[in-house]
Amino acid sequence: MVIIEGATLVNGTQCNIVVKDGLIEEITIDNVVGGDVISIPKGVYVSPGWIDLHSHAFPNFEPYCSHPDNIGYTSGVTTVVDAGSCGADDITDFYELAKECHTRVLAFLNVSSIGLRVRNELTDLSNLSFEKIEHSFQRFPDFLVGLKARMSASVIGENDIKPLKLTMDYASKLKKPVMVHVGSAPPLLSEIAEQLRKGDIITHCFNGKEGNTIIDDDLSIKKAIRDATNRGVYLDVGHGTSSFSFEIAKQAMKGRLPLHSISTDIYEQNRLYGPVYSLATTMTKFLALGYSLEDVVKSVTETPAKILKKPLLGVLKRGAVADLTFFTIEDKNVTLIDSLGNKLDSPIQIKPFAVILGGKYYECI
Repeated sequence: MVIIEGATLVNGTQCNIVVKDGLIEEITIDNVVGGDVISIPKGVYVSPGWIDLHSHAFPNFEPYCSHPDNIGYTSGVTTVVDAGSCGADDITDFYELAKECHTRVLAFLNVSSIGLRVRNELTDLSNLSFEKIEHSFQRFPDFLVGLKARMSASVIGENDIKPLKLTMDYASKLKKPVMVHVGSAPPLLSEIAEQLRKGDIITHCFNGKEGNTIIDDDLSIKKAIRDATNRGVYLDVGHGTSSFSFEIAKQAMKGRLPLHSISTDIYEQNRLYGPVYSLATTMTKFLALGYSLEDVVKSVTETPAKILKKPLLGVLKRGAVADLTFFTIEDKNVTLIDSLGNKLDSPIQIKPFAVILGGKYYECI
């Protein structure tokens, strides 16, 4: 049994958290005795373990991916969700690698069997094999969480909306959600949104691609996006090298569009050289935009867990998985950069301090 003593929750409440056999045994303001004690310094917050819903974590595909532990527990993220790096042809290798990681790894399966071996994986529709996809989900039901389709002009070639329609058909048969990458048109974002069902995910929701953002010409939220969120489609940030605009995010906030999931679309290049760097950096950007700490933390814990249908992740309650992230809010001026090179100054930044994962305590790098 491990007793985490003096933990400060995001709402400012101090408590002690008891962890036993990898689960939260108790959260209490009373003193607890009888276990190994981890004393948390003053000024360090604790939250459920952070979940990065959009990452690229199959290192065989460098430079387009990173090792899960390099973008995971060492930076405060206890669960990395790979967003379609692998298709059916490589998913076994990815699963075997994931089993050896400290970080929990889940994955969306690329609807193309070749995945990110190439950057235009949806130009050849013969690579979209339902039989291969179904077999992958049968073999790895706890590892695979849904299907991923990258619907932008450079990926689909002349196929327009057809790859997404095939993906939706496959996902319906499997009863799994779809994460859809939105980039440069065609197809148009509105056309993509109209295809999606409750529980599906639009990633790169705050991209600044000309003519294909969530914002209409009059700066209102596009009707297709509003309709999609009203019927239960989730919006995921998926910052990435070229898919996040401060201005679009500001307009979304003004339009009261829900903030469901803050994620990175992180891989080796944008981890090392920016503009992403880490999930903590991406979270800091949303604090700087004016979101509350509670909303920011919820968007990397409770809501992603709900999207993944993992009710024992992303929450602090008795019986939940004891994935915990400890972090500080540092009073430090920092200049933040979006994917278009625009700058935003912030007087504070989120810094990961440590995690508890698999019953073990790890300090962050």
